[in-house]
Amino acid sequence: MPPKNITARPTTDFAKESLFNLLNNRIDFEGADMLDLFAGTGSIGLEFVSRGARSVTAVELAHTQQNFIISTCKQLGIHNLTVVRSDVFKYLNACALRFDFIFADPPYALAELPLLPNYIFEKQLLKEDGYFVLEHGKGYDFSAHPHFVEQRVYGSVHFSFFQ
Repeated sequence: MPPKNITARPTTDFAKESLFNLLNNRIDFEGADMLDLFAGTGSIGLEFVSRGARSVTAVELAHTQQNFIISTCKQLGIHNLTVVRSDVFKYLNACALRFDFIFADPPYALAELPLLPNYIFEKQLLKEDGYFVLEHGKGYDFSAHPHFVEQRVYGSVHFSFFQ
């Protein structure tokens, strides 16, 4: 259970379960390299680890959230999840790795939120056939983006898929 002083808005259990049910048919989790941006409590990255991901990189700026993820990994004996304390955009600018799956759950009010798909594809951070999923509120429409595949809505949570 995350401590009360965590300021992250975790993805709801309903939305997370629905997302992973959908991804089961699209991604081979075993051996996948995953990037979790705005990792918060780390629940998405930890879900990937539990499904056999080779590696998970969780990028989180807030010290409290970062410590919670590290503590959880220690408690569970997880060694293939790396926590990076960084501003997501600085991390993306410096990143030389490529991933099978990238998930981003930024604050819905983040001014740069609409720019995230461009950062991912301009930096060529996805491997061939990789997916990028962006969680966002209802005020965003990415359907005109050249890499947009589809949008799914689970309550107040919207997932836009890019490939």
